[in-house]
Amino acid sequence: FHAKSYGAFPAYAFDHQERGNPDKRVFQAPQLSLPHGLGMQQVKGRLQLLETLQNQRRSLDGFAETQQFDRLRQGAIDLLTDSSVHHALDVTNADAKSLERYGNNSFGWSLLMARRLISTGVSLVQVNLGNDETWDTHGNAFPHLKNKLLPPTDRALSALLDDLNATGELDETLVVVMGEFGRTPKLNTRGGRDHWPRVFSVLMAGGGVAGGQVIGSSDAVGESPLDRPVTPSDLAATIYTLLGIDPKKEFHTDDGRPVRISPYEAEPVSELIA
Repeated sequence: FHAKSYGAFPAYAFDHQERGNPDKRVFQAPQLSLPHGLGMQQVKGRLQLLETLQNQRRSLDGFAETQQFDRLRQGAIDLLTDSSVHHALDVTNADAKSLERYGNNSFGWSLLMARRLISTGVSLVQVNLGNDETWDTHGNAFPHLKNKLLPPTDRALSALLDDLNATGELDETLVVVMGEFGRTPKLNTRGGRDHWPRVFSVLMAGGGVAGGQVIGSSDAVGESPLDRPVTPSDLAATIYTLLGIDPKKEFHTDDGRPVRISPYEAEPVSELIA
C-alpha cells in the first residue's frame, strides 16, 4: 500500500498531512496458497516423511520438549489445509448483506475477518484499524475523526459485537479496543493533538465483562485522572483474570529467578469482573 495514505480505504481514506499523494493500497488477506508446482499430494508426502523423522527423534529427545513443537507444527499445517480458514480470510467476497453491515472498507473487512476466524476456533485475533499513523491525529484532528475514522469504526465494531452476541460467542470472546496512549488536552498549531500518556480510554466487552458502565474519569480538560485511576498493568491483570489466568502467578527462570505474569502492584479492575 501507499505509506502516505491513511484511514479505512477506499471510502474513508485520507492524507492527514495534505501532501496530495494518491491512495494505491490494496486489501489483501494473508497468503496461504501453495507455491507454484507444489500440490497437496506433494505436501502430504513431505508431512509423512517429517512424521517419520519426528518419531525417530522422540526416541532420543525428551517427549515433553517435542510435544509443544508438534502442536505448533500442526497449527501451521491446519492454516494451510483447512478450508474453513481459507473461507474466513476471503472476506472481500462475502455476501452483500455482511459487507453492508460491516462496511465495505478495510476496517469492515478486517473485523469481518476477525469474526470469521473466531468462529473457526482461532483463540487470539489482533486487528489494526488502519496502517501506521492512521489514528496519529497531530493535525486536522476533528474533521478526520468525525468524517474519516469514527464512522467506519463504529459501523464495523457494532456489527462485530452484534454478531458475536447473536450466536452466544460474545460470552466467551473478550473484545478489547484500545490504542497505546491518549492525546494532549490542548490543540497544537495544526489543529491536532499530540501524544499524552496520562489519560486515554479503553473499551471492553464480552468474555465475562460486566458491561454497561464507565470506570474512572478524567478532569474537565482530559489532562489527568480524576476518579478511579487504572494503570496499564491493572488492565493487563484484568484481561488475564477474565481469561482464567491468575495474574499473580509466578514462573521461574533456569537460574531460579521469579518472573510474575503481571507487576506486583497490578490489581484487576474488580468492577469489570462479572
